Amino acid sequence: MSINVMLVDDQLLVRQGIESLLQLSENIEVVGVATNGEEALMMLPNLAVDVLLLDIRMPKMNGIAVLEALSKRDKMLPVLMLTTFDDHDSILNALRAGARGYMLKDVSLESLVAAIETLAAGGNLIQPALTDSLLRRLKSDHVPSDTLTEPVSVKEREILRLMAAGMSNQEIAEATHKSLGTVKNQVSGLLGKLGARDRTRAVLKAIEHGLLD
Repeated sequence: MSINVMLVDDQLLVRQGIESLLQLSENIEVVGVATNGEEALMMLPNLAVDVLLLDIRMPKMNGIAVLEALSKRDKMLPVLMLTTFDDHDSILNALRAGARGYMLKDVSLESLVAAIETLAAGGNLIQPALTDSLLRRLKSDHVPSDTLTEPVSVKEREILRLMAAGMSNQEIAEATHKSLGTVKNQVSGLLGKLGARDRTRAVLKAIEHGLLD
């Protein structure tokens, strides 16, 4: 069964390039293309979209505004942000607004398809969103607005570091020589301690609280 994707970007060459790439994949079907956020919000209710590929900076309504509008409508769906390397502030804002991850616009077909499949399966594309420079920006610019209800142990911090590296539960289990069930329980416990509803927000909160230093 193919994954239905909608692409939103104001640059014609970028839209055409990404759409052409995705047409080469047997698992992906582009069911909608929009040139800005307003157009995307009008089209989405009439389309069956599994993953939304969304540019951050667009005229009329940018990607972050689209995320906020979807959240207010309670219509949030897996969103992969498309951006340039140096757009750190916008990337962080997009992740906080509900994006599952981000990817550079000059991505390869293999990487883009893998990212779409990850999001469609309920995962998050944390890497390369949390590059070293992005981590430094977050730690220097942001002060936690809340406190942790429970302390995070040294072993749990190691799990957080592996999550920040973009590892799946299975990969973490193999790296730590633990069972998949144990890792799932640890990840679930970390989400609860950090008050985060998904892995991306858990890692962001961990950085904000200095747990990955």
